[in-house]
Amino acid sequence: MLLRSLNNPELYLNRSLSWLAFNRRVLEEAESESNPLLERVKFLAITASNLDEFFEIRIAALLQHLEDGQVEPGPDGLTPMDEEKSVASATHEFVRQQYDCWNEMLLPALAENGIRVHSLANLNEEQREVVDNYCRNELDALLTPVTVDPAHPFPRVLHKALCQALLLRRRRRATATYMGVVTVPRALPRLVKLPDTNGDSFIALADLVALHTGRMYRGYEILSEGTFRITRNSNLYLQEEESRSVLESVRTELHNRRKGDAVRLEIEADASPEIISRLQTVFELQDWQVYRTPGLINLSRLMHLHSAVNRPDLKFKPFQPREWSLPKGTRDIWGALRQRDVLLHHPFDSYDSVVSFIEAAAQDPAVLSIKQTLYRTNEDSPIVEALVQAAATKEVTVVVEVKARFDEASNIKWARELEDAGVQVFHGLVGLKTHCKLTLIARKDPDGVMRSYAHLGTGNYNPATAAFYTDLSLLTANPEMTHAVHNVFNFLTAYSEQPNYNPLLVAPVDLAERVANLIAREADHARAGKPARIVAKVNSLLDQSVVQELYRASQAGVQVDLIVRGICSLNPGIRGVSDRIRVRSIVGRFLEHSRIYYFQNGGEEEIYLGSADWMPRNLYERVEVVFPLRDQLLRDRVRHEILAAYLADNVKSRILQRGGTYTREETKGKSAPFNSQEFLIDVAEGKRDFSAIPVAPIRPLRHITKPPIRA
Repeated sequence: MLLRSLNNPELYLNRSLSWLAFNRRVLEEAESESNPLLERVKFLAITASNLDEFFEIRIAALLQHLEDGQVEPGPDGLTPMDEEKSVASATHEFVRQQYDCWNEMLLPALAENGIRVHSLANLNEEQREVVDNYCRNELDALLTPVTVDPAHPFPRVLHKALCQALLLRRRRRATATYMGVVTVPRALPRLVKLPDTNGDSFIALADLVALHTGRMYRGYEILSEGTFRITRNSNLYLQEEESRSVLESVRTELHNRRKGDAVRLEIEADASPEIISRLQTVFELQDWQVYRTPGLINLSRLMHLHSAVNRPDLKFKPFQPREWSLPKGTRDIWGALRQRDVLLHHPFDSYDSVVSFIEAAAQDPAVLSIKQTLYRTNEDSPIVEALVQAAATKEVTVVVEVKARFDEASNIKWARELEDAGVQVFHGLVGLKTHCKLTLIARKDPDGVMRSYAHLGTGNYNPATAAFYTDLSLLTANPEMTHAVHNVFNFLTAYSEQPNYNPLLVAPVDLAERVANLIAREADHARAGKPARIVAKVNSLLDQSVVQELYRASQAGVQVDLIVRGICSLNPGIRGVSDRIRVRSIVGRFLEHSRIYYFQNGGEEEIYLGSADWMPRNLYERVEVVFPLRDQLLRDRVRHEILAAYLADNVKSRILQRGGTYTREETKGKSAPFNSQEFLIDVAEGKRDFSAIPVAPIRPLRHITKPPIRA
């Protein structure tokens, strides 16, 4: 049944609950015995890191809405108060599942494999001596005990700092009780290595602090104690129009971030009710914002186990990414790109090719200028080093996004370093984040012609994360493409806006409108009886206008396959609205980060790649670039190797059902297990090709037995 309106709340899934469902899929990887043990520990640590960000950004924003008195429901019909209740229940259940995974699955499995995380009670004599020496020589000088009394107010507890709270009573005047607070130094590892001839042993630093604090509060009786951690609001609030520079605004807000309101208290489950009550009062938290943890606080620190334990047998098998080799008869990158565009699929294709492209430009005397955007990069970035080197002899322009969340401090550092080297550094446009991934090289070729060469990508210029993020890179010398990239840089540095940036789709100029038109065109093809299909791979799908266009396409007869890693507000499987839409999420060894948009277009297929998800912030609040693949061979590779592999995955893929639940693909008696990421590794190593991909049949979703939604 066709609906008169596509604004019915039942058509939309809640953003926060959808994100929590994604983190639950990551937790499933920690629970799965099909993954190597230390990789399971790593997945658990990732869920904790993800949850931290969820609280300091999403929950912080929700609490601000409540404080501001907002009562308007979202597209899903939930008011901020409704969402708070749902999220409170869901997060507490999720934390319970995290600790069940750690305590009941991973800790015993680690011990069976000779990796132990000890408590103080089960240390042997040698380990006890090591602990005592560590407390005296490493820990003592870094701890500052504080007793809260009229002369000593409650100390400022830093964002996500591990602390020890104590309930104290003076021995001489045993009437009043006091709070004691000790902050655990961030400079020390959260898991301390212990001697063990039969494997690897560790102890939590928090346990050592608890042991040592008794020696620091002399003259007091310690009635009870407990380790805790506070998560604070980490949203940045910039008044850019009133700021002398975006750089200085971000620097100020980074300092203020540590002073944000508390949004969560994590504390040991066996801490006394009085300690919990006092902390809850100090930080002005509701009951649901207190999380009693039956074990190690801050599970993200378990990432240390993965790196500290040298057990290759308990980790994913390393693989050799494919290197791009120059065509026969071609001596340099530039000659190769004049012949044909190059498409790289990372990490299966080595990211070294992108680094080499930028390094070659920096070293080549025929290259006259380099322009590049930087959103995130790594600490010892060879790309930044190449840009610094190039600035000595060339015109180098870099647009650094200093507002890249959680990378602001490092990006400020890079901006200063590049400026000192003579690079022209810009900080993007007021009110817009620069999220596009672009490099433009101007070179005077041997024939005397000035040509441009470009890199356009879906991921950041970060060789470290490129080893475990899936992303796509296009290297091209196509004049139409490079001219459009040139115009985008003019937009970024001078706000010189063009009517369009053909063949590129650029946010916030025309990306939202053109995406809507591309989807609507497929609907027109379907109504005309022409081939019509959409396959889109994004990190998140949240924009209501895009969701509605997809609903209209489904109603017109278009088969829509969506590969959405994280948040998805679209509700599939609704009769007459979204029963031709299938949504899957792939969570596996690599973080799926590439964005791909396929349109069958009546048989004249078009494929676009880019930096933008289908979210309001990407379509309207950032500078994003989506670019077409013009080369038929490259389109064939994306369609028949990359997208086909993801659509055929029945191992790491979960299917979104109506209402927001995810279920694994049913494979019993139907098809052999197929893991898309493992297949793409085999392709990179030359063991298989796309002919090995099973045909992914289009199966209708099972309808839930309930009446159709009426407007």
